[in-house]
Amino acid sequence: MSEWIKAEEYCVSVFDGTHDTPKVTETGYKLVTSKNILSNTLDLNSAYYISEEDFANINKRSKVKQYDILFSMIGTVGSLYFETSDTIDYAIKNIGVFSCGNKEKAEWLYYYLQSNYAQQYIKRYLNGAVQKFLPLKGLREFPVLQFNNELHNRIKILLSIDQKIQTNNQINQELEAMVKTLHDYWFVQFDFPDQNGKPYKSSGGKMVYHPELKREIPEGWGVEKLSHFLTIKNGKDHKHLQDGEFAVYGSGGIIRMVTDYLYSGESILFPRKGTLNNVMYVNEKFWTVDTMFYSEVNKNNSALYVFYSVKDIDFNKLNTGTGVPSMTSSILYDLNIIVPEENILEKFNTIVKQNYETIKLNSIQNQELIQLRDWLLPMLMNGQVKVE
Repeated sequence: MSEWIKAEEYCVSVFDGTHDTPKVTETGYKLVTSKNILSNTLDLNSAYYISEEDFANINKRSKVKQYDILFSMIGTVGSLYFETSDTIDYAIKNIGVFSCGNKEKAEWLYYYLQSNYAQQYIKRYLNGAVQKFLPLKGLREFPVLQFNNELHNRIKILLSIDQKIQTNNQINQELEAMVKTLHDYWFVQFDFPDQNGKPYKSSGGKMVYHPELKREIPEGWGVEKLSHFLTIKNGKDHKHLQDGEFAVYGSGGIIRMVTDYLYSGESILFPRKGTLNNVMYVNEKFWTVDTMFYSEVNKNNSALYVFYSVKDIDFNKLNTGTGVPSMTSSILYDLNIIVPEENILEKFNTIVKQNYETIKLNSIQNQELIQLRDWLLPMLMNGQVKVE
């Protein structure tokens, strides 16, 4: 029978990230904080850069290694990320680390920290706190079962489920990268297929100078404001809705499922506050929160094209907020968008939608796998279910 021990005895070490606030830089290394741990993944896109010097100084004390478990110590306390890579190029702040030095021990601990028992420990520790925060002392004293092979055998099916989820995510990332490459090739380099199937600009296709863009675009193409393509709408509060089948989108993605929807079909979602660069494309019945814009599409075959045309814009530089970063519909409406010929737009949309259907199916399967994993987790943890 396994005995309870402290996490600092179970692990090689338990430590936390820097308590300082390094200066933001244009390039360098990413600084990961608690807010970058989302749904057992690490969102590096919303992390900011710090200098190589600050990165090196932080890692003298708080270097993350392969098979370390990252633990959110502030905000949404208890959010986890299991680092399986042997190449780590980020530093950490406001994050605790359980460093096991052993793959199997780390795997067991990762699932144990998601168990009802572990979550109850976190709640008891935070009870009454105004600012939700679990200090390093609390992490080091975290009660953990002494490791043995029988415990690890319990969670092998969970490892298989998470591996499938990870594979689906990797496929989706590759498909999205392919679409981005195609968009840039056709609409930034202007090497879309001409009437002979050859790359337009590289094959001598005629280009004309556009004064507003201060660059050349293909002959016959135009430029319109975003309002030509989209009608911007405000999201609404969702707290009164019951749990159901329709996704509610916030700036970080889906936050819950509810019984009603605001809009059905293709839409581009823009954050109104906070992480302004988290622009999303959806094609379903959905609800979106009141700190988001959603959009009605005015022009056929244009939603995905517009999405990739605005995806690389740094909306933080268009920020109107003096405190919390903010966006307005008038700023969005005033964005210039190149208008390709109709047949090119339709061809791009057809190709890209095929990729997005695969991405959507993978995402749906992942949601089902997550539900299965979360259903199995407590029963496997307490030995109610055994998988041979």
